[in-house]
Amino acid sequence: MRRERNAKIIATLGPASDTLEMIEKLFLAGVDVFRINMSHSSHDDMRKLHGLIREVEKKHEYPIGVLADLQGPKLRIGTFADGEVTLVTGQEFSFDMDETPGDLTRVCLPHPEIFLAVEVGHDLLINDGRLRVTVTACSSDKITTKVIYGGAISARKGVNLPDTLVPMPALTPKDRADLEAACQDDVDWIALSFVQRPADVAETRKLVRGRAAIIAKIEKPTALTYLDDIIPFCEALMIARGDLGVELPIETVPGWQKRITRKARKAGKPVVVATQMLESMIDEPVPTRAEVSDVAAAFFEGADAVMLSAESAMGKWPEKAVETMHKIAISVEGDPLYRGILAAQRPTPKQTTADAITSAARSVAETLHVAAIVCYTGSGSTGLRASRERPEVPIIALTPSIKTWRRLALGWGLHCVLTEDAKDQDDMEARAVRIAVEEKFAKRGDLIIITAGVPLNTPGKTNLLRITEIKE
Repeated sequence: MRRERNAKIIATLGPASDTLEMIEKLFLAGVDVFRINMSHSSHDDMRKLHGLIREVEKKHEYPIGVLADLQGPKLRIGTFADGEVTLVTGQEFSFDMDETPGDLTRVCLPHPEIFLAVEVGHDLLINDGRLRVTVTACSSDKITTKVIYGGAISARKGVNLPDTLVPMPALTPKDRADLEAACQDDVDWIALSFVQRPADVAETRKLVRGRAAIIAKIEKPTALTYLDDIIPFCEALMIARGDLGVELPIETVPGWQKRITRKARKAGKPVVVATQMLESMIDEPVPTRAEVSDVAAAFFEGADAVMLSAESAMGKWPEKAVETMHKIAISVEGDPLYRGILAAQRPTPKQTTADAITSAARSVAETLHVAAIVCYTGSGSTGLRASRERPEVPIIALTPSIKTWRRLALGWGLHCVLTEDAKDQDDMEARAVRIAVEEKFAKRGDLIIITAGVPLNTPGKTNLLRITEIKE
């Protein structure tokens, strides 16, 4: 089988989609990567879901990526004696480390690292930004604030600190346990939540030890400050617009989405746009026009993938949500403006042989109107270089590695085929021709472009471009 589109779809599994029957339906509707949210999944849940995904993959002989999304550190307030209080704009309200239930004047904030990092003038956002307070005084055990936006506040609500670099690790003990379990279960991607600095990703890389690829979730303002330094440490980026929209002025998020997407494309790293893509489809079978425009904007910008969260995990219409994503992608990729937008954003190739070859392959493919670009890739880097070019013709990525086969399911335009390494250059050409025909990308009389490395089977040595005619 093959997809009719280049952009990829990620769907989160949950109570509405955790059966073999529904996973297969979602796959056939268009899902390329399934997300397991470790905030709501035990290790046994993860193993069960992973096993079901692999059953579907085996049945259809088509690669499916599996993404384990770590919960990350959760900052929350304590409890209230009356269950809930209502703060009034302009009043004084304090946070301390006293575990006594709070009242209208104070509440416990059981995170000493916040008291050490926060400064006068910094804002604290409570309950996804519904309440905002500004720090007027702070010490090692008390933070005094003025309420900017008031309202009801209840126990265990989350706290965001958009102005503060909190000195805490990106990985909690739970995350470390979840990460190890996910790697042992052989998942393809690990999503790291609440990244603030390059060191957060570097620490995760040491623990992963190459067993999975890492997606850095960009959802903190501090991550934007260090974005150029974070990108080299990860294999992909996710624009997690939920928390990003809480901690940034909401009107700036679309601009950041575009900038992050372009930086990821320039680096040749897949980029995922996530959060509230088709939020109304949790309850309704049809999305709003604004949601359709939002998803289309991500595709027009050249994002590798878009992600469904609650829509597929707990919504009433998970299959329809995926079908809607698929239809939007098909429509965008057939739009007369689409190719011009992608071409205008195409990054300049680096001064390397591999970049020169993949850039030339795209140019030659468009000049000669070839049927496909066939690239041999062991680690996946050559496939992602070809994907970065966003060519007008299909990309067939041939790899002997089942890990690469599955990981590349996230990459824009990549149709991955698991095959043995070529024995020599004649076999390389014959194998590429045979697979292009078998996978229904080419027919007799068509031209294909082949990229590979010589000597063969040498990682990171893409230095060959060959134009071949299909003669049989």
